[in-house]
Amino acid sequence: METAWMAVTAVWSWIMEHLIYINLIFSIIIVFFQRRDPKSVWTWLMVLYFIPIFGFVFYLLLGQDMGKSKMFRVKEVEDRVYFTVRGQEEFLKTHDTSLESHLSRDYEDLVLYNLETSGAVLTIDNTVRIFTDGEAKYTDLRNELRKADRFIHLQYYIIKDDELFDSISPILAERARAGVEVRILCDGMGGRFMPKKKWEELKQCGVKVGIFFPPILGRLQLRMNYRNHRKIVVIDNKVGYVGGFNIGREYISRDPKFGYWRDTHLKLTGGSVLSLQIRFALDWNYAAGENLFKDMRYFETGADLFRLDQVDPGIHPLGIQIIASGPDAVSRQIRDNYIRLFAKARDHIYIQTPYFVPDDAVLSALSMAARSGVDVRLMIPCKPDHPFVYWATYSYVGDLLSAGARCYTYENGFLHAKGVMTDGRVCSYGTANMDIRSFELNFEVNAVIYDEETTKELENIFIEDLKLCKEITREGYASRDLWIRVKEQCSRLLSPLL
Repeated sequence: METAWMAVTAVWSWIMEHLIYINLIFSIIIVFFQRRDPKSVWTWLMVLYFIPIFGFVFYLLLGQDMGKSKMFRVKEVEDRVYFTVRGQEEFLKTHDTSLESHLSRDYEDLVLYNLETSGAVLTIDNTVRIFTDGEAKYTDLRNELRKADRFIHLQYYIIKDDELFDSISPILAERARAGVEVRILCDGMGGRFMPKKKWEELKQCGVKVGIFFPPILGRLQLRMNYRNHRKIVVIDNKVGYVGGFNIGREYISRDPKFGYWRDTHLKLTGGSVLSLQIRFALDWNYAAGENLFKDMRYFETGADLFRLDQVDPGIHPLGIQIIASGPDAVSRQIRDNYIRLFAKARDHIYIQTPYFVPDDAVLSALSMAARSGVDVRLMIPCKPDHPFVYWATYSYVGDLLSAGARCYTYENGFLHAKGVMTDGRVCSYGTANMDIRSFELNFEVNAVIYDEETTKELENIFIEDLKLCKEITREGYASRDLWIRVKEQCSRLLSPLL
């Protein structure tokens, strides 16, 4: 024992004697071996020099760069998507998309950008149902799960062992025993409190379970800063769900800490469901090692839903692109979509997000829109679920107020909805928050909806929410006390570490 202690002491002494050289080596790794935003680099260097040695441990856990990763490359899907994308690009350049003509003309560049950067094909045969209440959403989901006869693909960032999951798992088990293929995909961090016993019980019923970035050595996460934040459900390629609700009692407003949980989730039918299916299959292939693309029955719909010239002329066209982003991608598709929507807005921009920690490009786009006379309105929660992010959010609110935007706090519980609506014409809702984490670190998915009726329905919901909000005025913001200012500045300073 004494010998071991002497060895530890000797190692520690050596580290202290050579600390400047060790930090120099770590700094070179951070600066030269990974491509990062300069602001993020300087923040990590500050942490390294203020917290020597341990700062680099934090970097290993939180700061790994996945920009060169080829996580989701699957030859079968790459070839099919490539030809589909090129076909749609050619069609869009030579034909009308069958959307309302003004939408086709005004947003064709955005559609083409999504096609080029993320292979997000446009489908125009869709329907959308909007859920803002967890009980209503999960009642509908359970009803659809009971009707499944081919497969159920269910993916959530958070799955908790509580009464909500207990209301869903028996249906999944029953469907699996009836011969339906059931797959559940959960993030390693979001599902860390789910007992292994629960997963094993489902597996015994025939349910397949996959964990994205699973922990090692108990709950230790080497990639804890990279989270699969997507929430996707696909049933028989007929019905799909995407949005903000996870599986946990707080999402059905049964956690006293948060009170009423205000979120937004979309139920989709049409070709957009196949796009969600492809996204799920890519994630499942990586997490579970099962390549679903080798069996095309998972992608059969009875029609080529990606053909823009084969839509029933008697049906009102509703265009949707499913766009995904993640730290493995070169471009920041969801962020870039937001920026493009902000730049194209002429009348108003409505934003709902639980976290508002934008990068310089997003903040600049919103500020320019507000100063150009666009009615920019931001709605955030009145209470934090993550104090650090909340105070960073409050800091950036001040920048928007200075630019002339109007900002509100939702006072009727906790606001978790994630979406942008512009000019009553186009909207984007899904899993991505308006923050650096969702732009750079999380794996996210959004539905960009090119439809005036759906966008106006979401905007009307936003207007109703305003009745339950308190406006943050310039005067009120300027009068906040010193302690709040300190928390804001510290949180903002460290936000690049996200």
